[in-house]
Amino acid sequence: MPTKKKPQVTAAAVRRGELLNTAAEVFAEHGYNATTVRRIADHAGMLAGSLYYHFDSKESMLEEILRTFLDELWGGYDTVLAAGLGPRETLEALVTESFREIDRHRAAVAIYQKESRQLVAQDRFAFLAESQRRFERAWLSTLERGVAEHVFRSDLDVRLTYRFVRDTVWVAASWYRPGGQHSPEEIARQYLSMVLDGIAVRATQHEEHSEKSVHSDHSG
Repeated sequence: MPTKKKPQVTAAAVRRGELLNTAAEVFAEHGYNATTVRRIADHAGMLAGSLYYHFDSKESMLEEILRTFLDELWGGYDTVLAAGLGPRETLEALVTESFREIDRHRAAVAIYQKESRQLVAQDRFAFLAESQRRFERAWLSTLERGVAEHVFRSDLDVRLTYRFVRDTVWVAASWYRPGGQHSPEEIARQYLSMVLDGIAVRATQHEEHSEKSVHSDHSG
């Protein structure tokens, strides 16, 4: 049986990726509005006119940066959400996947955090709003399922918890650097140990609920 050939990566595609990585770092450091094509070209060691050979505008560069990040993020999230895991395991997997994306696309995450509120007003970046809605639905449904299944505390404010977890995780893009002392998985594990100790049902509460369930079954 013939093996499927891998697509060839051209030098132009490699160069395009390098330029996008450079642009992402510049956008993240200086802000989108303050960044000019010339500034990106200077960081890339080329003339501004040469940059237009690859991209027609800085808007095109930013759109590709954010779409690439979000496409990868949702590829990972959708796999987690389709896996049929329990609510705690789903939450753990989503947090871990988030830190992996920060590792892969730290600058893009920083841009998303800083700029998305202004960008969504532009038709070109309307996809950001849809991604935010999907993101919220995924996390809220996981938390709500955890409360309903008595995995998370019954008095949990799921929307407040969602905001806390979301902001706690994604703010890491402001300090995280790939290749550091801790892997994304290790950072996720440390974050989860802090978060879940606060929202998981305590053993005594779980036992009380189990006893009530048993009494209820017998009384029926």
